[in-house]
Amino acid sequence: MLSYLQVKGFFGMDLKEEYPPSEPCSCKVCQSYCSRPGWWTVDEAGKALEAGYASRMMLEISPDMNFGVLSPAFRGNEVNYAMQLYSGEGCTFLAGGLCELFGTGLQPLECRFCHHDRAGLGVKCHHAIELEWNSEQAKRLIARWGNITGFWLKQGLEVHEKKSIIQQQ
Repeated sequence: MLSYLQVKGFFGMDLKEEYPPSEPCSCKVCQSYCSRPGWWTVDEAGKALEAGYASRMMLEISPDMNFGVLSPAFRGNEVNYAMQLYSGEGCTFLAGGLCELFGTGLQPLECRFCHHDRAGLGVKCHHAIELEWNSEQAKRLIARWGNITGFWLKQGLEVHEKKSIIQQQ
């Protein structure tokens, strides 16, 4: 079960309320944010998975290796662990200076929030999303992604998605 902080963010608000979308912008500063893919919330990543974008995601592992995050992949790093080798390639959804996910309802929260007028606030948003990914719901989603894409088989693993309490009833 998710903790209060993970569901409601730091100020008792839903993360989407706490980190509202910014105005669209394609200035150099805003485009530079796309050099590192932004993070979805767990629910957003689930919707992107359902929409058929599993093959354009990568798995980022926390430095302490306690949890992972499904995010848009670095270009060339799709269906893999996030690797420094590809970090300079930008987001797989960035095409011609524009985000392919813009306006689809699938653009990551971190991408929608970050803007040149909000300098320094992206770190706070990133941390709030990070807290949400350290959860059972996130682990189940990552297991499902790995099975859909064949990621686990490529690692020589067989991973089964653990059912939630709600799914068991």
